Order: sequence, then structure tokens, then C-alpha cells
Amino acid sequence: MTKVLIIGAGHAGGTAAALLRQYGHEGPIVLAGEEPAPPYQRPPLSKAWLKGEADLEALLLRPEVFYKEHGIELRLGLTATAIDASAKTVSFADGTVEPYDALILATGSTARKLTIPGADRPDLLELRTLADAERLKAALGPGRRLAVVGGGYVGLEAAASARALGAGAVIIERMDRVLARVASRTLSDFFTRYHREHGVEVLTSAEVTAFEAGGVRLGDGRLIEADAVLVGVGAAACDQLAAGAGLVRENGVVVDETARTSDPAIWAIGDVTFRPIPAHGGRMQRLESVPNALEQAKQAAAAITGRPAPTPEVPWFWSDQYDVKLQIAGLPEGADRQVLRGDPEAAGFAVFHLAGDRVVCVEAVNAPAEFMAGRQMIGRATPVDAGRLADPAVSMKAVAAG
Repeated sequence: MTKVLIIGAGHAGGTAAALLRQYGHEGPIVLAGEEPAPPYQRPPLSKAWLKGEADLEALLLRPEVFYKEHGIELRLGLTATAIDASAKTVSFADGTVEPYDALILATGSTARKLTIPGADRPDLLELRTLADAERLKAALGPGRRLAVVGGGYVGLEAAASARALGAGAVIIERMDRVLARVASRTLSDFFTRYHREHGVEVLTSAEVTAFEAGGVRLGDGRLIEADAVLVGVGAAACDQLAAGAGLVRENGVVVDETARTSDPAIWAIGDVTFRPIPAHGGRMQRLESVPNALEQAKQAAAAITGRPAPTPEVPWFWSDQYDVKLQIAGLPEGADRQVLRGDPEAAGFAVFHLAGDRVVCVEAVNAPAEFMAGRQMIGRATPVDAGRLADPAVSMKAVAAG
């Protein structure tokens, strides 16, 4: 029987193992990961976990007994070191060698490092794993001050959690606005205002030149004092194993719409992949999100078990900060205009990105109806009337119906 080996026991890898059984795979499944914990959810690390609202049991994708009951061998706390694609084996740091018939790489991504003085300080924090979150949690509390380098979603969420725990927070972003790489200016302006209203200092166009014992040094000479420093300047695909196996890579492991790599016996899923997006004309992109991990887990499990390929999905993302729920569907590339629906001052609005008369992306703040309808319109390539779209008096159901 076909033996499936999965490297990476995160959201993508854990889901793929469960789906293989759900789809009828009867052969051996080995799920190996570097962390000691079974597959768990990562998004709550910057929110519920930091605030003490969730424990490990709440974070687990499935109870640990699930894997034993379904014949999935968990090998945790174990690092894969090399793939021999011709022999179809994977070597591990403990000296063991595991054969496979089908291999799934779900190795995820790792925090990007800055190359400036002090970047190797052991007290610098990042937020990718449960252990990282525990270190950050221990550093927060009343009377403490957190400096966040990088104004992306994880950094903003961590700053919001720090404030909830009574700690001070300052966000340092080298671009002229937070979320500059991933969101519209309207969204950036909203979150900047909202964080400042909650007591967070937000510094933009601020270049970090060094990390010091007392905090963060900026290019203009200022020292931003902090008790703890979190660096969140993006993530890089963990594709070293793929490189050693000779797989095609470009900003991650290149895969097709079934999550298959350039080696027909190897699939890759989740943050590590550079994948086609059917809803956006098949453009290639690396996505870092739970929905992406779940979609590609379905693709790989279906391909390995011989099931029909799942229906392609519109990419989507979310972020929770304070009492704000942000939901994004689609990608803004190719848009030629934006349509605002609702009032950002009221913390309930949506920004629609249009290419001609088609919605290609929606950013919805406390606006679930706009998010759901926008996602539907992207998937169906529904023509829209921009005037009706901007008018809150016209229901989103009516707008989506064309």
C-alpha cells in the first residue's frame, strides 16, 4: 500500500494527514514535525494565547488521540535533514531514514532576519511558534513596554494584545504607513488611528539601524526604549529540503493546481509554496494563511487518493485586533480603482478593489456581509455597478446579484 510521509506537523501537514484518511487512504501515514506539540492553530498565538484566553488543548487541531485512532504515526520534535528523491527516502537528525511512496512538504515559513547590529541578540523576540508566543507572553504585562519592528498584521495583533495585558506598545515601520505591502491606504490609515486611540505609539518612515540593550536605535539617532522587542518583518519559505532534492523553486516551492511539485512523487502545501491562483487568472504567488494551507491540503490529499480535484477557492485572510475583525478576500493586483462602502470613522466599512467592472479584492472591517458578497463576486467574476456598490442603502445581496 502507498506510504505517505508528511514533513511539517503544522496546520497544513496535520490537515493533510486527516484528509488522507477521510478520503479513504488505507496505507501508512507518517507525520513528522520539529515542534514537540501535535498540530495546532497558529493565528491565536498573537491574540488569545498572549492574552491567556486559550490553552494548548484549545489550540490543537485535533486531540492527540485522534492520530493514534486513525493510524497516523506522529514523529514530533524531529528535524528532517535531507530528501533523496531517487531513493524516495527522507533522512532525519536522529539518524533515522524514512522511505515514502508519496511525500508532502508542509515545512511552512520562518521569520525574516534583519542584518543590522544587534540582530543576533538572544533577547529579541519573534512570533512563529508556540515557544515564541510563550517567550513574548512572559515579557508582557503592566509597566512593561513592547517595541514591535514591522507594521504587518502579526505585529499589529501583538501590539493590541500587549495593550490588553496592560503593557505599553510602540510600532516601528520603515514604510510610510503600516500594512503598506498588503493593504490599501484607507485600511492603513484606519488601523493607525485605531491603535493610537488605544494608546499604541505608531512610528512610520522609521528606519531601524541597531538593536541595543535598552531598545531600538533609529536612523535619526533616537533610541526607542523598550523592555521587549518583537521583530516581525515578514517570512521566508522554509524550502531548504526542497532545494536539496532539486525541486523547482521561486519564492518558495513551485507547485501546480494539485499542489504537486516538479517531482511527481512530491507535493508541497501551505506557506512554503509558490502556487497558481485560479481565481486571479492562474497568477503565481506565495500565500501565508490558514485558508491557503487548508485548500492545498485538500488538493494534495485528493491527488494522492485519486479523488477529483477540489473546486478552486478565492484566497482570503483575516485579522482580529481589539474589537475589530478584518476580513480580506482576493488579491488587489491588477485593480484600477477602489470603491469605499461605509464609514471608516465608524469602524464598519469595506474597500472594494475593481479591475474594470469586476471586483478583484475586498477589505472588510466589521463588515461580514461585504466580505461574503465580495468573495462571491470575485469567484464568479460578477460585473458590478460601482455606484450601487458604494451605496450602503443598496444591500450587498442586490449588488452581488448584478
